[in-house]
Amino acid sequence: MQRHIDLFALTRDRMRTRHLALRTEHAYLQWLRRYLEFHKGAHPSELGAREVEEFLTHLAVHRKVSAATQSQALQALLFLYRHVLGIELPWLDNVTRAAQPKRLPVVLSRAEVAALLAQLSGTPWLVASLLYGSGLRLTEGLRLRVKDLALERGELVVREAKGGKDRVTMLPAALDAHVRAHLARLRSWYEEERRRQRPGVSLPRALGRKFPDAAIRWGWQYLFPAATAVPRPVQRPAGAASPAREDHPARRPGRGSESAAHSTRELPHPETQLRDPSARGRLRHPHGAGAARPLGLENHHDLHPRHGKGRGWRSQPPRPAKRRAAGHASLRRSLSI
Repeated sequence: MQRHIDLFALTRDRMRTRHLALRTEHAYLQWLRRYLEFHKGAHPSELGAREVEEFLTHLAVHRKVSAATQSQALQALLFLYRHVLGIELPWLDNVTRAAQPKRLPVVLSRAEVAALLAQLSGTPWLVASLLYGSGLRLTEGLRLRVKDLALERGELVVREAKGGKDRVTMLPAALDAHVRAHLARLRSWYEEERRRQRPGVSLPRALGRKFPDAAIRWGWQYLFPAATAVPRPVQRPAGAASPAREDHPARRPGRGSESAAHSTRELPHPETQLRDPSARGRLRHPHGAGAARPLGLENHHDLHPRHGKGRGWRSQPPRPAKRRAAGHASLRRSLSI
């Protein structure tokens, strides 16, 4: 039992050394735990390619998991063997692959978006309007900070998006007045927080050690802070604020929950206390960077690798799929719904 605890700790350290997303960390540790349970607690160093193939085949045949889920399990085990145990697995030929169906993307019409936004008001309306008008994913919108807005240029900067990349996107002119009014209210809240000497916001990685007062600076405040403190991942000061929490994702009017969107990053962690998003939905702009894509393309490359050609599965990490430029002409128009 102790060596399994040490294995989990070592695996977590190796993932954090490579700055993997915390959701990737939680997913990989979950697959490691299930892999050990499947093989009756045997240590992975005592197992090899045959046991990995048995586990992946079990997932497809008996658990009926999707192709993306099976690929995620494979990538987790490859990370374990390559980066934690220092074992290079051979080509996996005898894996029964889960079927990978072709799916059409779910795209909301302008009328549907207008009907959805009509059901919202206040801050939820502003968040949803930014997601649609700026082509943001839900967690990208919730993690916007004051310094990411360039109102004079009608732009906003998305930091550390999918794949750890930054990008600049448009800020709809129709939302300019609403954003400025929201900033005025946020400023009053921020000054009250400072008067009460509340903790500052969470900061990326070790930035808090380099700039100790950055957490209480106005520019670093979240545009949509949560109202209460919740469990949060490590590397954050106790009580620090983080983006707002989205508990009830908007559902597509008249079509059930087809348009419920994905979340992309961190899960709560009990080691520290701060405010955390629990993103469970994403309203996708039909032409934006967060637009829905067929199954197999919308997933993070470090969670769902592409299948290699031929019979076997590649034991080396796949290249991330090329992203199509999001500069569609319709994205340049203002939000007018």
